[in-house]
Amino acid sequence: MADPRFFSVAGPFTLEVLAEIAGATPAGHPAPGAVFTDVAPLDEAGSGHVSFLDNKKYTAVFSTSKAGLCIVAPEMAVKAPAGMALLLSPDPYRAFAKVSQAFHPLPAPEPWVAPTAWIDTAAKVGEGCRIEPGAFIGAGAEIGKRCRVGVNAVIGAGVVLGDDCVIGATASLSHALVGSRVNIYPGVRIGQDGFGFAMGPQGHLKVPQLGRVIIGNNVEIGANTTIDRGAGPDTIIGDGCMIDNLVQIGHNVHLGRGCVIVAQSGVSGSTKLGDFVAVGGQAGITGHLKIGTGARVGAQAGVMRDVAAGETVGGSPAVPMVDWLRQSAILGKMARKKG
Repeated sequence: MADPRFFSVAGPFTLEVLAEIAGATPAGHPAPGAVFTDVAPLDEAGSGHVSFLDNKKYTAVFSTSKAGLCIVAPEMAVKAPAGMALLLSPDPYRAFAKVSQAFHPLPAPEPWVAPTAWIDTAAKVGEGCRIEPGAFIGAGAEIGKRCRVGVNAVIGAGVVLGDDCVIGATASLSHALVGSRVNIYPGVRIGQDGFGFAMGPQGHLKVPQLGRVIIGNNVEIGANTTIDRGAGPDTIIGDGCMIDNLVQIGHNVHLGRGCVIVAQSGVSGSTKLGDFVAVGGQAGITGHLKIGTGARVGAQAGVMRDVAAGETVGGSPAVPMVDWLRQSAILGKMARKKG
């Protein structure tokens, strides 16, 4: 039930169409000829809405929900209230994401160049782009088709954007080559100097940062995140990475495909993350480490050593999660002991 002041809605859709979109199997007791007009939470949905159950914690809410259609795992179908139509999926949340995207597709930008935007004569802007007031596009920059450059955003000289990118208000990009379908949220800073100095008692001498930031396709970079350019090697963000708000990624860092970095985390220079690494909120990873494919770093962990592929670590300094939980339990028992 999205607020129409901010979101448009497509549809309505029949059960059969939604089943095809979700890749799910219809079940339950839909009303004849029923159509569905939007998505909504379980406790707010009505007969025309689609909802989902992915966490069994909300089973009681599901069992009393007024939603006309719900996406659930097959084993949860018996908990559905009478009269509810179902879509059965082994991954209800992913199926719901597909349905929600169908109801709320991202609108194509309305082509427009604001009179107050500044586009250098040596820049190239693709067809169908929207360049909003105060935006700056520097010499030699290349903007792909159907991109949106937000209010007061800065696309520096030589920066390249692929097709269908969104650059949020006041974001700034320099020394960067960006793929297609990349969403860069407001306030992001990409391509600034890395934090590199030759330190000594006679003073700290800045080392020129001569690399770039290379960003793959289908990447999201959250508000006020910073990604420094490389010192010589490039900083690389792989395809499909999801980076939350307020994340710091240092120079020469390499993220593999599909990494997830949660808010307020930091990755220090020259550390390499394999594919599909997940880093919890407020975690810190020191420099020159290797974090293996599929590894998981717990929230607020302090990682000071390499992490093997598939390993889950927590605590500070980070250790295997089982060890950290055991340590925490022992400390708790010691603290409860009477003197």
